[in-house]
Amino acid sequence: MKLFFGLLILFFIASCSEDLQPKPQGYFRLDYPTPQYQKTNHYYFSFDQNTFSKTEVEKKQTPKIVYPQMKATLYLNYNAVQNNLDSLLNDAYRLPYKHLSKADAIPEKIFINEDKRVFGTLFSVVGNAASQHQFYLTDSLQHFLVGSLYFYAKPNYDSLYPAVYYLEKDIIRLMETVEWKQR
Repeated sequence: MKLFFGLLILFFIASCSEDLQPKPQGYFRLDYPTPQYQKTNHYYFSFDQNTFSKTEVEKKQTPKIVYPQMKATLYLNYNAVQNNLDSLLNDAYRLPYKHLSKADAIPEKIFINEDKRVFGTLFSVVGNAASQHQFYLTDSLQHFLVGSLYFYAKPNYDSLYPAVYYLEKDIIRLMETVEWKQR
């Protein structure tokens, strides 16, 4: 019996050795600067823009907001409302749902600013879709603005999430600060 207990204790001691394994490959930490905003003017509207980004405008077209360090672009598209508000709204709602096959969910956030006459919706596409955020803004009478965020990378929501979260704040700030100009 002593031999049995001795072998049992020896077995436990021998089996307690720690196998060393290499650490798994990790991802680098993404730190972005604290956002600082400045007013950006366009022909038909103005808004607050993060100074971390830059604006690119070709001729009189709607600007696009480029984040070179994140390899991301927020494309803006302005349309004048000319008795076609229903058509513009249908297009604005159809665009995010084109990503439905790759999306896990598409929650919506409604924006209403009665004082500035700015109304709209932010669509957040959760999942490995090509565009993580899309929105529209309108005054229902003259102005209609659509925005879509795209990254120049293979859509991997888990890896892009820090950048998506950072840029969502910029998009919300843009939506909250839009002011229409008279045409």
